[in-house]
Amino acid sequence: MKKNLRNTPDGTRDLLFEECIARREAESTLSDLFLQRGFSEVMTPGMEFYDLFEGGGHPVLPVENMYKLTDGKGRLLVMRPDSTMPIARLTAARLKNAPLPLRLYYMQDVYHLNHGMTGRNDQEFQAGIEVIGAAGERADLEVISLAAESLRRCGVENFRIEIGHVGFFHSLMEELAVDEDTRDEIRTTIETKNYAALGGLLDGLPASEAAAAIRRLPRLFGGEEVLEAAAPLCRGEQTRKSLEYLAQLYKKLCGLGLGDAVMIDLGLVHRNEYYTGVIFRGYVEGSGDTVISGGRYDTLLSRFGMDLPATGFGVNVDALTKVLLDGGRVDPPMPPEILVHAQKGYETAALQKVNELCGEGILCEFSVFETLEQAQAYAEKRCISQVFSVGREIDVYEI
Repeated sequence: MKKNLRNTPDGTRDLLFEECIARREAESTLSDLFLQRGFSEVMTPGMEFYDLFEGGGHPVLPVENMYKLTDGKGRLLVMRPDSTMPIARLTAARLKNAPLPLRLYYMQDVYHLNHGMTGRNDQEFQAGIEVIGAAGERADLEVISLAAESLRRCGVENFRIEIGHVGFFHSLMEELAVDEDTRDEIRTTIETKNYAALGGLLDGLPASEAAAAIRRLPRLFGGEEVLEAAAPLCRGEQTRKSLEYLAQLYKKLCGLGLGDAVMIDLGLVHRNEYYTGVIFRGYVEGSGDTVISGGRYDTLLSRFGMDLPATGFGVNVDALTKVLLDGGRVDPPMPPEILVHAQKGYETAALQKVNELCGEGILCEFSVFETLEQAQAYAEKRCISQVFSVGREIDVYEI
C-alpha cells in the first residue's frame, strides 16, 4: 500500500458530521450578520500570482509561509495565503468606479505553511470583512465592535480583543536604524512575548532610549494603566499620536459595553507589512489560536493605483467551530425519521413518496436494500424509528 494513500497532507484534516454542522452554522451566522450590516460577498481564486504579494522587492507577507507552485507558462503562483491582498486587487480591477465606501465580505480558505508547529493547520477557513474607502475613528470603531459581535452571534461570550497601533512600534524601530532581518526578528520576539530572545537582540545593539522602550513593549498590556505607563516612552510625534488615538478608541469601545473584553497591547505587532494604524486580535476562552485578526491598511490600495484608506478583519472559522464543539453547543446530526423501502417493482412509487415526505419537512431516506428485513435491520442500526414499505399499499413498521 502506498505510504500516504490514507493520509492527508501535513497541516490539513478531514471534517466529519458534527464538525461540518458546526462549520456551516458558523458560516451561516457570520454571513447573515455581514449581510445585515450592509456588506456584499466576493470570492477570489484559490491561486494568485506571487507578484501580488511581492512589494517592491520585499514581500508584503512572509515568503517562507507561502505555498508556491507554477502554472503552465512557468509563472510563479501561490495558494491564497491571505484574503485582503486579493480583495485589494479585485477592487482595483473590478470595482474602481463603485460608490465608496465599499463594504465587502468573504468566506474562503487561506493557506500558510506553519513549518511543523503542532496543532496548527496550514489550511484555514476564514470569514471576514473589508471596509474600503473609509478613514478615521468611526470606521475603526465599527470594525472592532463588529468583530466582537461576530463572536457573540456565534454564541461565544468569553472572549478578549487586544488592540494596538503599528505606528507606535514603527516609530520606535525607525530610531534603531537596523536592517530588515533584524527588524523582523525583533517583531517576532515582541509578538511572541519572548522576553529573553528580545533582550538578546537588543543587547547586541547600541544602548538608546528607543531600544529601552522596545524592550518594554511586550509588558505594556492591560487597561488604561498601559496608556499611562507608555506615555513617558512617547518621544516623537508619531508615538504620541498613536497613543492618543488608542486612548480615544478604547474609551468609545468601553462605551459600547466592551470594557471587560477589550485590552490594550502595545506589544501587538503584525508580520503582515501592509498594516498602517490600529491592529487587533481576538481570542476565545478554550482556544489557543488567534480567532480574529485585523486592522487598518491605508496604503495597500495605492499599490494598485487607488489611494484609498481601508480596514477590516478575518475570523478563523476553524478555531471558532472547535470552540463551539468543545463547549457542546452543536447537536449531532439527526437520523432520518422514516426509511422508505420499495417492494419489488415499486421503486418509482417509493422515490415519489420520499419526495412527498421531504416536501412536508420530514427527514427521510430511500432504502437501497433488496429485502424488507435488510431495510429493518439497517433502520435499527441507524436509530430510524419507522420503515415505510411501499407497494400497492404502504405498510408502516415501527422500529
